[in-house]
Amino acid sequence: MAAPTTVDLSDALIAAPVPLAHWLAILPVAHCITLGAVLLMLRGYPRVQAWLAISGLAGLALIDAALLAKVAAEGPLTMVMGRWLPPFGIAFTVDLFGALMTFTAALAALAGGIYALADIGQSGRRYGFFPLLMLLMAGVTGAFLTGDIFNLYVWFEVLLISSFGLIILGSEREQIDGALKYAVLNLIATTLFLIGVGILYAAFGTLNMADIAARARDLRGTAPLMTLASLFLLAFGMKAAAFPVNFWLPAAYHTPRIVVSALFAGLLTKVGIYALIRVIVMLLPVERAELSPLIALAAAATIVVGALGALAENDIRRLFGYVVISGIGNMLAGVALGGVSGLGGISGAVFYALHSMVLMTALYLAAGEIARRGGGFSLSALGGLYRQSGGFTALSLVLFLAACGLPPFSGFWPKVMLVKASLDSGAWWLAAAILVGGFLTTIAFGRLFLLVYWRPAAMVLAPSRANWRTGLPLAALTALVIGFGILPERLLALSQSAAAGLVEPGAYLHSVFPGGAR
Repeated sequence: MAAPTTVDLSDALIAAPVPLAHWLAILPVAHCITLGAVLLMLRGYPRVQAWLAISGLAGLALIDAALLAKVAAEGPLTMVMGRWLPPFGIAFTVDLFGALMTFTAALAALAGGIYALADIGQSGRRYGFFPLLMLLMAGVTGAFLTGDIFNLYVWFEVLLISSFGLIILGSEREQIDGALKYAVLNLIATTLFLIGVGILYAAFGTLNMADIAARARDLRGTAPLMTLASLFLLAFGMKAAAFPVNFWLPAAYHTPRIVVSALFAGLLTKVGIYALIRVIVMLLPVERAELSPLIALAAAATIVVGALGALAENDIRRLFGYVVISGIGNMLAGVALGGVSGLGGISGAVFYALHSMVLMTALYLAAGEIARRGGGFSLSALGGLYRQSGGFTALSLVLFLAACGLPPFSGFWPKVMLVKASLDSGAWWLAAAILVGGFLTTIAFGRLFLLVYWRPAAMVLAPSRANWRTGLPLAALTALVIGFGILPERLLALSQSAAAGLVEPGAYLHSVFPGGAR
């Protein structure tokens, strides 16, 4: 084990004042925590609480948009707590990857918050839905923005605590059962993560990600880096619901209120993928390359198992849970492929993650609309929605085609990138798994569409009045899915730049250690 580096404390204090723009790095987290506390104090005023939460989520999206614009224009941004350089100070370091994930998460949360105006009643609001939502966003945002690996663990804990509260909101028997399965696997994963952090600190003497990335090459012969990479792969794979530790997701995500399921599907598994990419790709690239055959096998199995599970399901919410799992396999394929073929693997994973955050949130919100219009989630009992609402049918069809990876929607481009990277690296079997997974998913969604929308209803459905609280967020997310597909150039460029920053993290390191001082 390498001894911790001795640093002169007189050199560790940052003499220059912190530029005002650097406060953007921590403003999203501070905003979420502060607003969550205010919402908690307004527990007795559910109507005021709800509208304040929506305004706060819109404000969060604007802050994240400003942060993304700043990072895209000027490069990574670092804010060090207490003006102390790492390894003494705790850093928030925002690169393009983190900024993209944070902004997309804010858009998904805003859509979920608006939908919750119709889905969460007075009781749910009094029991803390909106404060828990803001705490969840604090955890998600903190995980995307932190530059310290122990604080990544802390933000995981924050989002887990809030997610436990959201999943049992309503205290129904099914919810408690789902929460137990959700909690056990996630706590095991968190424990493995914490063990890995402990070993990492013993080896490096620092927890700052930039410091670890800079020193990993020198310690490769003495530190147990392969053990660390394997631990992190297992821990983050469990959190992301990768095969073979994916069974908890379809057993849990169908139990809470539909808006909670939408937020979980859109955000939580992506935090696991984000952490895996950040740690395995940026901090331990050599170990990632050595583990790539194992990661590729897990990716192929996750894709196919998820697609087969979707084919077998009769409950729409559980079907969508397996679609989440299959999507995680596509992102894992990008991690396995790494930087081959012009960064196609990593950039494909980044693009797919952004697409999946929007799409999966929209799919679960659409499931809520199906239940509201048709009276349930069972494929065998539903029917006739096309006659009831042609507009909603068209919107749903767009989402289904995007989930299958068919053009001209957002799911098409990342799959093209991943298939091309697979073929360029000689992993034809991985390309075949991606294509087979898409084919099976197409069959599953075709079955869903025929049964729920096209088949005549068993009974006459009462006309369903349009509700802007549910229709607006669903339409907005669908518009993003269409926009990403028809005009992908800007998002493709951002994804490639984000991937380049992960594979060659020089700008990230310079942001934390200006002048190269370590």
